[in-house]
Amino acid sequence: MDKDMTEVLKKAEVLIEALPYIQQFNRKIIVVKYGGSAMSNEELQKNVIKDVTLLKLVGFKPIIVHGGGKEISRWVGKVGKEAQFVNGLRVTDAETMEIAEMVLSKVNKSLVTMVQELGVKAVGISGKDGGLLTVDKKYSDGKDIGFVGDIKEVNPKILYDLLEKDFLPIVAPIGLDDGFQTYNINADDAACAIAKAVKAEKLAFLTDIEGLYKDINDKGSFISRLRASEADRLIAEGFIGGGMLPKLTNCTSAIRNGVSRVHILDGRIPHCLLLEIFTNHGVGTVLLKDDDEIADHVGKEPET
Repeated sequence: MDKDMTEVLKKAEVLIEALPYIQQFNRKIIVVKYGGSAMSNEELQKNVIKDVTLLKLVGFKPIIVHGGGKEISRWVGKVGKEAQFVNGLRVTDAETMEIAEMVLSKVNKSLVTMVQELGVKAVGISGKDGGLLTVDKKYSDGKDIGFVGDIKEVNPKILYDLLEKDFLPIVAPIGLDDGFQTYNINADDAACAIAKAVKAEKLAFLTDIEGLYKDINDKGSFISRLRASEADRLIAEGFIGGGMLPKLTNCTSAIRNGVSRVHILDGRIPHCLLLEIFTNHGVGTVLLKDDDEIADHVGKEPET
């Protein structure tokens, strides 16, 4: 068999491997939280958008929830201010809030453009549109950190309407309180709340790490598959810290509130979404319900 034919057969094998996953998740909602380095690198950004667009074209119903933290910090610096954080949350005064909303709107529309360049209709909205995200003021350990919102209610009607009309919704994490004051929202929180509200089949976090480790300094302690109760145990025993702690807490909350699977992926790996969802091996950490009997990927046995 010549080399060209071997390459063609390999491509056919890849497509056949993807087939059961395409069948399983056809017409199912997947929420993709997009941020970090994958957002600041143009080539990776295009790869992520290609992945999400392909998911749409093979029958998924994707929703993108994006951040923009690095870009917001850059613009805050341009006006002579210094970005401040308390427990990982941006301290957001009125001027910073104005900058954040402008930057997130710019990021939002650039993602819409990328999707539409690939032939899929997209609509960019924020949590203010259609009453999608209603918030209360968030405090961090009792400290006032400004216009940072804690989501108290999600009204997903606008998302269902867009999905029904075959649009791909792209959501910026901005919300309103009961007095119609604008608040910045942590993008992980927004993605989790939206995934729970729409009972997403999958919630995928694109991050700047390979996935979850029992010991971040020991690459041999990588966890490819984890049930919610096992995640609780790792948190309780102090194995999870830093920025991963709130992320994993969000993940377990999503699992216990109607989301079937949560994936933590390295957004720096080209096409990580497709590799995780459509191949037997997968590339990140998948979080499952305690009573989930079905293996998501061959060889992904529970690890603790």
